[in-house]
Amino acid sequence: MADEPLVLGIETSCDETGVGVVRGTTLLADAVASSVDAHARFGGVVPEIASRAHLEAMVPTVERALKQAGVAASDLDGIAVTAGPGLAGALLVGVSAAKAYAYALGKPLYGVNHLASHICVDQLEHGPLPEPTMALLVSGGHSSLLLAPDITTDVRPLGATIDDAAGEAFDKIARILNLGFPGGPVIDRYAREGDPDAIAFPRGLTGSKDPAYDFSFSGLKTSVARWIEARRNAGEEVPVRDVAASFQEAVVDVLTRKAVRACKDEGVDHLMIGGGVAANTRLRALAAERCEKAGIRLRVPRPGLCTDNGAMVAALGAEMVARNRPASAWDLSADSSLPVTDPHVPGRAHGGHSHDHVHETAKDNLYS
Repeated sequence: MADEPLVLGIETSCDETGVGVVRGTTLLADAVASSVDAHARFGGVVPEIASRAHLEAMVPTVERALKQAGVAASDLDGIAVTAGPGLAGALLVGVSAAKAYAYALGKPLYGVNHLASHICVDQLEHGPLPEPTMALLVSGGHSSLLLAPDITTDVRPLGATIDDAAGEAFDKIARILNLGFPGGPVIDRYAREGDPDAIAFPRGLTGSKDPAYDFSFSGLKTSVARWIEARRNAGEEVPVRDVAASFQEAVVDVLTRKAVRACKDEGVDHLMIGGGVAANTRLRALAAERCEKAGIRLRVPRPGLCTDNGAMVAALGAEMVARNRPASAWDLSADSSLPVTDPHVPGRAHGGHSHDHVHETAKDNLYS
């Protein structure tokens, strides 16, 4: 185990400052500082507030993670950081911090992709990823079906949301129902006491001529909003639990149906589900039911590893080190729209040279 790479990962793509420490595929620490309460009164994440919260939380969260892992910063073999996608200002805080730590410690820097990290985190729960891996990622900003023959170099998008992501739809419906923010956990909670068949809400992009793997939840959101509005205008009580259950069922029905279809079409006998919405209890249950029926093995990390965290970034960083992938150059920048086809951002300015050489070059530039 001592020979496995020891990596610290920093995640600041949205409203949570996550710092994780991983040795190989073993999780040693997962420290998170969330600013969700600061955003709640706005009904969504405010980028400026998130960035400021990251600045305030960064050093204490790194120190907490190192202490929890029982390692010194000097013991690390590398520093990994989310380079994108995400909120530009929030990403910049994480990238800047990672550069500072990497430079001060003389360690290689790895800028990695947020979505690929959500896939790689499953290694911490269920061991090495199969190759290829079929992944369904569902969160506040993303709903994607991805095929990953190599999580460090080759991630292929099969389908994605064309409008609202699943988590975004949960937030909007929760707001319409006056249930607060974030919407995912509270909708899940209310839905457990409701009837998922009470209201026949539409399933977007499930027609025979629709894209097989793309998602659309905007029409569903509008349908739910109009149904609620009609009840309120008629002076009738809105059955919140039944609405929550029926809405949730429409979302997870589409997600699982398309994911299982992708596995069958691509000849992949397993499915990994990640992202914040993967913590949804109904999504987990329906995915397990449909995968078992189709003979597909289901891999879903525990809820704490589904939401944004530093452990997932450290996991992908450790995989980069283990497979001798090139480290990132010092001109690494935050990319709010970094495509999933770029699992990591390697060195550019010094192609082929070692990271130690990049360190020396950076020092020359700084002190010249």
